[in-house]
Amino acid sequence: MSGGAPAQNFVQPDSFAFTAENQAKVEKIIAKYPAGRQLSAVLPLLDLAQRQHDNWVPQAAMEHIAGILGVAPMRVMEVATFYTMFHLEPVGKYHLQLCTTTPCWLRGSDAVVSACRSKLGIDFGQVTEDGKFSMVEVECLGACVNAPILQVNDDFYEDMDGASTETLLDKLSRDEVPPAGSIIGRQTSAPEGGPTTLIKKTDASGSDGAKV
Repeated sequence: MSGGAPAQNFVQPDSFAFTAENQAKVEKIIAKYPAGRQLSAVLPLLDLAQRQHDNWVPQAAMEHIAGILGVAPMRVMEVATFYTMFHLEPVGKYHLQLCTTTPCWLRGSDAVVSACRSKLGIDFGQVTEDGKFSMVEVECLGACVNAPILQVNDDFYEDMDGASTETLLDKLSRDEVPPAGSIIGRQTSAPEGGPTTLIKKTDASGSDGAKV
């Protein structure tokens, strides 16, 4: 797979409306907030619109949400443009977010980035020609202990390296989504060899039992 295009080359849809299923969700979301505070629902509604519309939020969706909430479209747009979790232009079916800050870099994020570039033929801010992958560089994802981290849509893949990144991309290209988490089988944030403390349990008599 090779070749990519800047994500800016796209056409805004003329209109947007929630599906019947999502409209029911909209009503439940708004009902959580007190009267006069409906604008507080803007974040979950933007997220719902993004999930419905191929992982990005068009201007028509922001205007539609503004109408639902009874506010000026700018009130919704200022929220959507503030949070990087909202994509205001098309991204790939699998949106790759590559952390390159210090902990990930020290643990080899350069190899992860290189694998994505060579395997997909795109760079940061681009989408593959088939629309399947896009990639961006991000700041700390908050999982430094298991660095390097590669976030794919909502999921974190941890303890990555060049080879494991290529394997992951091959699977995603076949629409096979591996379980999220450490690719080396690390138990949460324990050392690579497994827990080193609190590895024994005590039975009712107070003596050491079997290792857990």
